[in-house]
Amino acid sequence: MADDGSAQSQNIWPLPKFYFQVDGLGGGVGNYFHEVSGLDTESQPIEYRHGNSPVFSPIKMPGLQKVGNVTLKKGIFVKDNKFWAWYSTIKMNTMQRQTVVIKLLDESGAPTMTWTLNNAWPTKIQGTDLKADGNEAAIETIELAYETLVVANG
Repeated sequence: MADDGSAQSQNIWPLPKFYFQVDGLGGGVGNYFHEVSGLDTESQPIEYRHGNSPVFSPIKMPGLQKVGNVTLKKGIFVKDNKFWAWYSTIKMNTMQRQTVVIKLLDESGAPTMTWTLNNAWPTKIQGTDLKADGNEAAIETIELAYETLVVANG
């Protein structure tokens, strides 16, 4: 009798990355994104050597944490210009900051991993390229700067 895989644990296989949801950007059509990239963080190393160290090399300690910008790509829909409206609110540090939650979903639509971008605001918006002989969907890009990244399971 052949093994149909039903006896295997659901935790063996990694999750596919194509089923995700973005919340916190005004709801509605804006939640359907084509691509999300740039979910990274790093700790900048601090090199230190105390004066009476017998070793002639510094030790490395974790320093400030730094996050990059997140890039979101989505299709352009009829009468949907909320990203441009959000971008136009930027005036000398008085922009509207938002909490953006990116969720990786399982087959049933339940979140299995979430990335929360705190105090996010748009730094760059790029409209679609236009071609008379093109047949692709119109895609716009928004780049978000944020202060902290919180990663959680479930």
